Amino acid sequence: MTNTAKLRHPAGLPFLFFSEMWERFGYYLMIGIFTLYLEAPQKEGGFGMDPKQSADIYGTFIALVFLTPFLGGLLADRVIGYRKSIVIGGLLMGTGYCLLAIQGFAAFYLALVLVILGNGFFKPNISTLLGNLYNEPKYAPLKDSGYSIFYMGINIGACICNFFAASLRNHFGWGAAFICAGVGMFLGVLIFVAGNRHYKHADVLKPVQPGDLSMMQIMGTTIFPAILAGVLGWMIPGDIFGSDSTDAFLIGALPVVGFYITTYVRSNENEKKPVGAMLAIFAVVVIFWAVFKQNGTALTTWANKYTDREMPAAVAKPLDWLGFAKKVSSEPDTIVLTDAQFRKQYEKDAQGKTVMIYPKDKSGKIDATAKPKPKEKMVVAQNYYFKNMPPEKMPPPGQSVTTLNTEIFQSVNPFWVVLLTFPVVAVFVWLGKRKKEPSTASKITLGLFISALSTLVMVAAVYAGSNGAVKVSPWWLIMAYGVVTVGELCLSPMGLSLVSKLSPARITALMMGGWFLATSLGNKLSGVLASMWDSYENKAYFFLVNCGLLILATLIMLIMLKRLNVILKKYS
Repeated sequence: MTNTAKLRHPAGLPFLFFSEMWERFGYYLMIGIFTLYLEAPQKEGGFGMDPKQSADIYGTFIALVFLTPFLGGLLADRVIGYRKSIVIGGLLMGTGYCLLAIQGFAAFYLALVLVILGNGFFKPNISTLLGNLYNEPKYAPLKDSGYSIFYMGINIGACICNFFAASLRNHFGWGAAFICAGVGMFLGVLIFVAGNRHYKHADVLKPVQPGDLSMMQIMGTTIFPAILAGVLGWMIPGDIFGSDSTDAFLIGALPVVGFYITTYVRSNENEKKPVGAMLAIFAVVVIFWAVFKQNGTALTTWANKYTDREMPAAVAKPLDWLGFAKKVSSEPDTIVLTDAQFRKQYEKDAQGKTVMIYPKDKSGKIDATAKPKPKEKMVVAQNYYFKNMPPEKMPPPGQSVTTLNTEIFQSVNPFWVVLLTFPVVAVFVWLGKRKKEPSTASKITLGLFISALSTLVMVAAVYAGSNGAVKVSPWWLIMAYGVVTVGELCLSPMGLSLVSKLSPARITALMMGGWFLATSLGNKLSGVLASMWDSYENKAYFFLVNCGLLILATLIMLIMLKRLNVILKKYS
């Protein structure tokens, strides 16, 4: 038996660890403020979008981010190589983050395209390069722990980035935060290049195997048809799935889905069962990602508008100075609306009372004696943060409270990952020693069920806040993230493990692309679900729908579990 205590990890691990840490730092910094940026008023440097618009763009973006690794992995495997792909991807992403600092839709959409393409080159290939380092016999016993260390880098980057985002946007604006994301990505590229000599030997092009499709065949049968289908989806009159972007993505994804179905049909008798098992699991985990990825949309909205983020006086001043919190004034603002807009949006407040209609005089003070102008009404409106604050906590007019920045809550999930990874692994090791460890498919099933429980925490939070009438404790959101993180740890790493166990050697890269495709579809559907937030008068129903979807996925896995375990036992 090999004594792993005396073995050392490959010299390239620290370089890949820090490269990935800084890459995830940039990505999650951008994602953490993405929805907030889109919904911020134009006078504050944002785009002033409503939640439905922002959720649609967010869902499309993160869907495409996870779709391009399908092509980026293939190009690296056969044409470019892993190291060049990683450098190209990092430079594209860093440039994209910096471009977001330029206000305007042209720069915005160009930046998103660069990030989407860059991630396709970077994400699948740095993980593959790490795995190649451990293919040497002397490192093979440490492969699992090597990936665990690497996974820690991802979550450390995701955890710390939001504090930089909060501080920079509070002190210098949105642009400074996005440039920080770009600087982080460029730093990751420099670290990667510095360690080049330690993984040069692991960067080997994969020769085309018998039965593999050529790059031209894949482009002709999948990539080009997907692009054409996406254009067709965008041009179809009306919104079949809710928006033009959703129509374009889902219809455009059909040729890629068809490619994997064809892969199953063309598989030989020995490959058919494991490939079929993987495709079945891919289809189910789409539901998981559809719910999990609402951390950047629905849960960000909950943190922003329904969570009590007021800081105690003892810590308010230093947090404000650091930029992790900001002051919000209770001084009312005057909003000028047409009669129709007023009747539609502002005649009744959350408690059903008529909103007071007062204009301001020339000095800016409220004039309760003046009459509204013809066909206009002056509405005295407070910052949204105060709209559901209990009267006893409401500060006097003109005074302010210090509130924790919303994006800080985006660090809760990666913090839980760092905290819970080793306990979860330890439990499975303990069960393994007693020959009671669940199978990989059973762990995925368990992950789906535990994730469903996290949505019930949010249902309880809705009722605790009387459906948004009053703000609730941040502990509700922290607890929900804690529960879903346990589900994530049971599911996400296990999915990658399952692909490596069941994939026929000649199509491993393609099947890994299938896992990313499932993630991509789930990410898009997360935006579709989140765009319905405003349509639910009772927000508890929103989270109950998510719970129902995850329970359905759990039941489907339970139905397939016996057969999946047989296939895993035979082919892994």
